[in-house]
Amino acid sequence: MAEQPAEQAQPTFATVSARISPVGGLDILSRNEVARLRDASGSGLHALVRRCALAVLTSGSVGDDPRSMHGQYPRFDIQVLQQDRGIKIELTDAPAQAFVDGQIIVGINELLVAVVRDVVYVATQLEEIGYALEGSAGLTQQVFEILRNARILRPNMDPNLVVCWGGHSISREEYDYTKLVGYQLGLRGLDICTGCGPGAMKGPMKGATIAHAKQRRQDNRYIGITEPGIIAAESPNPIVNHLVIMPDIEKRLEAFVRMGHGIIVFPGGVGTAEEILYLLGILLHPDNAGIPFPLILTGPPQAAGYFSQIDQFLQLVLGPEVTRFYRIIIDDPAAVARLMVKGVDRVRHNRMDTKDAFFFNWALQVPLEFQVPFQPTHAAMRGLQIHRGRPPHELAADLRRAFSGIVAGNVKEEGIHAIEEHGPFRIDGDADIMRALDVLLQGFVADQRMKLPGGSAYKPCYRIQAS
Repeated sequence: MAEQPAEQAQPTFATVSARISPVGGLDILSRNEVARLRDASGSGLHALVRRCALAVLTSGSVGDDPRSMHGQYPRFDIQVLQQDRGIKIELTDAPAQAFVDGQIIVGINELLVAVVRDVVYVATQLEEIGYALEGSAGLTQQVFEILRNARILRPNMDPNLVVCWGGHSISREEYDYTKLVGYQLGLRGLDICTGCGPGAMKGPMKGATIAHAKQRRQDNRYIGITEPGIIAAESPNPIVNHLVIMPDIEKRLEAFVRMGHGIIVFPGGVGTAEEILYLLGILLHPDNAGIPFPLILTGPPQAAGYFSQIDQFLQLVLGPEVTRFYRIIIDDPAAVARLMVKGVDRVRHNRMDTKDAFFFNWALQVPLEFQVPFQPTHAAMRGLQIHRGRPPHELAADLRRAFSGIVAGNVKEEGIHAIEEHGPFRIDGDADIMRALDVLLQGFVADQRMKLPGGSAYKPCYRIQAS
């Protein structure tokens, strides 16, 4: 009888243990803050810091399963140490790719500091100074305080920050196109803000980097805004030089629209659809009539069908008038950049006329339904009101939540566990909207926009049904 094969050994990954001095923007921490960072109990911050730190230390890695990263480095640990001369960060069995000849890469050190800074601020100071306020204004204040603490709000600069949205799972042709657009933006002196991950979040930064170098432009901003549930599945790309970790997806989205002076959307999946619905829902609110906000949807020729499908879906669910808020440009990076420059100039003149800040769009009204964190449980997903007869911005809010739930089921650890335990989320609504939603999602699956190519076949975390 043939010998039975031994159980396949798990692959090993090179690790480094080191004690490092933080670089870039970490204020002195109190003993109480350090204690909370080291606390591994349910109420402590250690597990959160460990998860986010591991994502930063694997910056540039490609993957969309947050559990695989922990499986590759099961013994990784991070401890923040209080010493007489300041803070030290102790790393145990950390990914070796974050080091060169035993020294941590400076950019990764900076991103690691951002993790500690933002986790501490949200968990301690933000609560202690009383910004856990009720109402829309209080939640906006929280977003402002986190961004200010991260030192990325610059009051003495003309508007020049372009937010780029798009998928982490895109084709090579689409990725190359995002670099071309970023290059054209960079030639015109525009900075880039993305969700900080790979794919359409990395490409514009990479293109802008070359253009900024050609223009001999200094002090460029490549801002990555993420949140704890996403960062583990989408590690920051190596170009990000300002990282901010918001506490939830709603504050992350609000940070984009408050900081950005215009938004470009590249091809993507459900996360990109969520972002589009978030912004359009806000712009459709009557209180925001007349506020300029340039929005361009763009991609290479291969993406023409994708944007046509998105356009048809938006018109079906939100009405034909929604098209006045965006332009679709196919295969013309220079035209995208020129149109964005004009749009940003309109934003500048509007802010001057209304005495609004260049660095934070206070005038934009973000309704409470777009700000309150949505927990995508099975009950919450079943309870979404995706029906006609509602104001368009309210319908957009619940559609945004539906896509947010699918994102959670696809890539967030808690969402993946919920699907494994209870089965797919059920999404219910009017028959014509559900049919259009089903077609849109099937297109994402067929184009491999739900998961990164090369992994296991996508198994839907949702079930569509008409009421």
